[in-house]
Amino acid sequence: MSSHSSPFQRADATPQPESSPDPQVVGRKNEVIALLKGIRVSGLNNDLISLGMVRNLQVVDDYVYLRLYVGAHQYELQGQVQQTLAILPWCKKVYVQICTIPGVRTTLAVSSGKGGVGKSTTAVNLAAALTQTGAKVGLLDADIYGPNVPQMLGLGQSTVQVRETPAGQRFIPLEAHGIKLMSVGLLAEKDHPLAWRGPVMHKILTQFIHEVDWGELDYLLIDLPPGTGDAQITIVQESPICGVVMVTTPQQVAVSDVRRSVFMFRQVGVPVLGLVENMSYLLCGHCGEPTPIFGSGGGAQISEELQVPLWGQVPIDPRICALADQGVPLPLQIPDAPLSQVFGQIAQGLNRTFGVSQARERVLQETA
Repeated sequence: MSSHSSPFQRADATPQPESSPDPQVVGRKNEVIALLKGIRVSGLNNDLISLGMVRNLQVVDDYVYLRLYVGAHQYELQGQVQQTLAILPWCKKVYVQICTIPGVRTTLAVSSGKGGVGKSTTAVNLAAALTQTGAKVGLLDADIYGPNVPQMLGLGQSTVQVRETPAGQRFIPLEAHGIKLMSVGLLAEKDHPLAWRGPVMHKILTQFIHEVDWGELDYLLIDLPPGTGDAQITIVQESPICGVVMVTTPQQVAVSDVRRSVFMFRQVGVPVLGLVENMSYLLCGHCGEPTPIFGSGGGAQISEELQVPLWGQVPIDPRICALADQGVPLPLQIPDAPLSQVFGQIAQGLNRTFGVSQARERVLQETA
C-alpha cells in the first residue's frame, strides 16, 4: 500500500464524483424564494426570507415543503405563503409546517461570542426593563455552561413543577418580579455541573423550547450559551427566534468573537437585530466622568463593520453585583440609574419595533 493510500478503502476503488444539483430544482427553489421575498411582515418592515422565518425549504418534484417560524400573532402568514406560491404553474401543492411557541408573540435570543461579557446579566436586566413598560416577559435560561439566571432573580434552587395539559405534560415556569423563568440550572443538583453530551443536551433543550407552558407572553428572551456550537444551533433550529441581541465588551479581543457569532446567525438565516456594549465605562462616584477601563470603540467598530445597530453602551455599576446577589434586577430597584435608563431605552425601542405597545393598548381598549 502506498504511503498516501487510505487503509479504509480499496486501492482500486474509483472515486465517485460529487453529484451536481438538478438545475430544474435549483431554478424552482429560486422562484419560490423570490416570491417569498415579496411577502412583507407587518411592523418589522422586512420580508419573510430576510427575517429568517422560512427554513428547511425543499422542492421535490412539483411540491414545495417549508417550515414557517412565526409568533403567536402571525398565523395568517401561513395562508399568505400558500396563496403566494399557488401562482407557480408547476406547483401542485405547498406544504407549510408552522413552528411556534404557543402564546408567545416575539422570541428573541441574547447571545455573546465569548463568556464573561455579561450576557446573562444583560438578559435579566433587559427582561426587567421590558416588564416596566407593561410587557409580559418570559426568560428561558439555556446557558448550559453557567445557568445563573435563577440566582439573579432570587429563585435559587427552586423545584420545577409539571402539569398535565390537553397537549401533554408541560413544565410550569417559575415567576419573580413579573418575569416568568425556566432554566436548565433548575435541573441540576447544587454545585454539580451539567455534564451533558450532544444527544442528551439536544433532547433537554428541545423539551425546554416546546414543553413549557408559558401562557401569554409579549416576549420570550432566550439566554444562549456563549460562542458558536451545537447548543446554539439546536436552539436556533428548534425555536421561532425572530432576532438576536448580541452582547460584547469594548476591548478588541471581544470583537473577533462577536464577528464569528454574527456570521453564524446569518448563515442559519436568523438576523442580528442589535448590539449591546456592556461594561463600556465606569462613572466616577465623585465627578461623574466616564472612564473606559476596558478600552473603547469595540462596539462601534463591529457595528459599522457588520452593519448591526449599536443599541446601547452600558456602564459599569457596582450596585448591579450586590443586587444580583440579592436576586433583584437593578432597573427595578433603581430605575433612574444610568444603567437602568440604557435598558429602558432598548426596551422602548423593542416595543416600537415589534408593535407591543400598540398591542397592549388594543387589549386594554377591548377589555375596557
